[in-house]
Amino acid sequence: MTSGSAGEGARTNVGVVVESPSLEAELVIYDRVAEAAARIKGQAHRTPVLTSRTIDQRLGGQIFFKCENLQRAGAFKFRGAFNALSLLNEDQRKRGVITYSSGNHAQAIALAGQILNIPAAIVMPKDAPPVKAEATRGYGGEVILYDKHETTREELARRLANERGLSIIPPYDHAAVIAGQGTAAKELLEDVGPLDLLLVPCGGGGFLSGSAIAVDALAPNCRVIGVEPAMADDATRSFRTGVLHKVSNPETIADGARTPYLGTLTFPLVRRHVDDMITVSEEAIVRSMFYLWERMKLVVEPTGALAAAAVLEGVVPVKGLRVGVMLSGGNVELAALAPLMSSR
Repeated sequence: MTSGSAGEGARTNVGVVVESPSLEAELVIYDRVAEAAARIKGQAHRTPVLTSRTIDQRLGGQIFFKCENLQRAGAFKFRGAFNALSLLNEDQRKRGVITYSSGNHAQAIALAGQILNIPAAIVMPKDAPPVKAEATRGYGGEVILYDKHETTREELARRLANERGLSIIPPYDHAAVIAGQGTAAKELLEDVGPLDLLLVPCGGGGFLSGSAIAVDALAPNCRVIGVEPAMADDATRSFRTGVLHKVSNPETIADGARTPYLGTLTFPLVRRHVDDMITVSEEAIVRSMFYLWERMKLVVEPTGALAAAAVLEGVVPVKGLRVGVMLSGGNVELAALAPLMSSR
């Protein structure tokens, strides 16, 4: 059930076989999602759920778009970031936090840190979208640029954390982050009622894991499907084989899904709670992103359009179904997309 080419990123088998979730992964349960929802209330936006009569008629189903592109800092990431930082003790708050991100998690940590008065340092690649780096600085974050050909972001973050005594808040492989991300699916189900299917973009698996945990508790008959680019299909291969796969520097337009592999928490959680994984082509991502811009007047970034692409391109049949679609973010680098716009 895949669409698109195999992609150009270097693919490897990391060789980790899932036998049972780690103890920390076992602790990521719906109760943590419910607690996160109470914790972020009044800070994170309860984002709207939009529908389109045109899309429903075209596809023959009822499609509900959860607009996390309208979340604070422009993506669902604010939910997990605020939840994680809220749980730090006083000493950790004084020392500050560090994370690594190409964009949306960076902005979310910086904004959450600003709100909670927690210093935040963010390791970002030199080629990160300028709009995301500038927004991160605008929220008060210290941006530390690195050359991904010389070091890894994780290695640099660990070194700086040790030197400065900072707490590391990774972008997806963190129990409190996962629980926070699951609050979006909780809200969606509360607002529209039971669904037959929920489609969620997948990068490192935090949003997908948290969403699936919420669905298991609130709508057990709803199937959850993760969607990633065909050019960055590590999660799909890992899900299907039970062995952790890796993709290195995939050249997908969906920059938020360029994570090399699922995390030690998200891998077993995805395997346990998600029903299926699929991929969509680069062309499908672009077509769907522009369709959302033009027909629904929703500014969605390429990664944010992944789940919509699976529906709009017919990769997932939705006729007669009530379907939730997560629009995960709206932080668009317009300059980078200009060539695509001019070619339309």
